[in-house]
Amino acid sequence: MKYKIGYRTVKTALGTAISILIAQQLGLDNFASAGILTILCIKVTKRKSLRASWDRFLACVLAMPFSVLFFEVIGYHPIVIGIMLLFFIPTVVMFKANDGIVTSSVIILHIYMANALTLDLFLNELGVIIIGIGVALIINVYMPSADHRLKQYQTRIEENFKVIFCEMVLFLRTEESKWTGKEITETATLLEEARSFAFRDVENHFLREENDYFHYFRMREKQFEILERVLPIVTSLTVTLPQGKIIAEFLEELSENIKPGNTAHIYLEKLREMKKEFEEMELPKTRKEFEVRAALLQLVKEMNDYLIIKRSFKTSKWNKTGKIEAN
Repeated sequence: MKYKIGYRTVKTALGTAISILIAQQLGLDNFASAGILTILCIKVTKRKSLRASWDRFLACVLAMPFSVLFFEVIGYHPIVIGIMLLFFIPTVVMFKANDGIVTSSVIILHIYMANALTLDLFLNELGVIIIGIGVALIINVYMPSADHRLKQYQTRIEENFKVIFCEMVLFLRTEESKWTGKEITETATLLEEARSFAFRDVENHFLREENDYFHYFRMREKQFEILERVLPIVTSLTVTLPQGKIIAEFLEELSENIKPGNTAHIYLEKLREMKKEFEEMELPKTRKEFEVRAALLQLVKEMNDYLIIKRSFKTSKWNKTGKIEAN
């Protein structure tokens, strides 16, 4: 089995050590708890990390007045801890800081073991909280750029699209194919992974609500749904007709241009010209020919929808860099 250490693991290890070191050097009691807070607050994205940090900070701060109210008024007894949690947990949930329940429970137990909540203990616990959460936020500022991996997803998906088109072209020309269809399942998996990764990239930017790659992969998913509908139509054709040859040439040209550059409008125009050409051809002479031509017309309609989806796809700065535009 391949052993791999991810960047999040490295950040967690480094952050934990720094938190404990700072808390220990400042002479804080329970300094190891700062490391625990850091571990809990380092997440896969900046937004998740910020949310987790806020939840834990809020819950920990709420834990202190609750401890004063229950321990100092009722007494320092295990039963009191249970009674307090019956009220404390719903309060934290009400503030939507659920992730902070476990962490704040540690603060409550610190106060319980101290058998008194003094100013020194309050400042100590506050210091542990601030150091643990603060280090996590600082460490999580760095997130590796996702552009390279997103570009890889784009390239692999476009290559698979090209294979699918080429196989359709081959079948339209020869009515034969030894294709295993592995690109279909592979593309479905790639699209799901790519869209998920693109969404994670959005979560790593506080001021960015959208990601061009996310919309790009969503567009490709819609096109892929059309390709999945088209394949059974193509494989059902048992007679080679002139219209099939013409469509094959069109699909071949389209497959060669699945690359940067928004040219969907060009191919939409070619499709319109192709339909006009079909209308001027002789009517089918047999039932079989009629069925095949009907299937070919459905194929043309589906490809028209395929190109309309691309034409409606809008990007911003990416148009200038040529990173994600494609047919």
